[in-house]
Amino acid sequence: MRVQVIGIGLIGGSFALDLRSEFREVKILGTDSNKEHLEKALELGLVDEAAEISEVAKADVVIVAVPVDVSIKVTKEVLDLAGENTLVFDAGSTKEGICNELAGHSKRRNFLAVHPISGTEFSGPEAAISNLYRNKTNIICEVEKTAFKLQERALEIFQRLGMRIRYMDPKAHDRHIAYVSHLSHISSFMLGKTVLEKEQNERDIFDLAGSGFASTVRLAKSSPAMWTPIFRENKTNVLETLNEYINNLTDFRNLIEKDEFERVFEEMERTNHIKDILNGINSTVKL
Repeated sequence: MRVQVIGIGLIGGSFALDLRSEFREVKILGTDSNKEHLEKALELGLVDEAAEISEVAKADVVIVAVPVDVSIKVTKEVLDLAGENTLVFDAGSTKEGICNELAGHSKRRNFLAVHPISGTEFSGPEAAISNLYRNKTNIICEVEKTAFKLQERALEIFQRLGMRIRYMDPKAHDRHIAYVSHLSHISSFMLGKTVLEKEQNERDIFDLAGSGFASTVRLAKSSPAMWTPIFRENKTNVLETLNEYINNLTDFRNLIEKDEFERVFEEMERTNHIKDILNGINSTVKL
């Protein structure tokens, strides 16, 4: 199997690692606009050799793992060049825009819109890790628009990598992911910003920050180059989630201001239900 990975960072590099371990006969080619990333990917053994985007015609599988602001352009270019039996999938965290843009493409049947719900706060080829996708949910949108034999190839890859598959409409995907992923990143960035602005002594932050702060602000270490385009691409849904979040913060502040601590307790107690969901107790929850 000949696989070309476009974008050798955390997502693309981790796909490369796991494909190499799960498939006996696989050749992995790497394409990246950042030459240093490509050289590092070769040095780390993530890819077998560098390749130009024009070589996708010879690939069995092309994985587009670039920031969402360039993903549509890159995927269009890949589809223009793709062979008849080439499977192309992108792994971006917004799906409505790319699905709409590619709806009329002559090779739409070669494309599968996916979003693996996995990652870390790190970026670049050094961030690639084995088993990143094992036991993680992989959202697939508009599967019916992809050629059946290419669907089968994709599902074999995802299953071998240990992913759980969920099918979703791209518009619904972008709205839900704004709440459960994009909002958490904004919250983390703004918590980090608040602390940096008010705690001028970096040693105080280092010495006094507990595990709660560290876990809450962890996502603020994520790449702005990746997340700014995501917020732009999913602007409408992100603004909706921010308005809801700000309303909740305002209400909570008002309760404290008015010494209504019984209500504060009740709000937190109701919210404790999230632990049941995240621990898998409530299996009927809809994402």
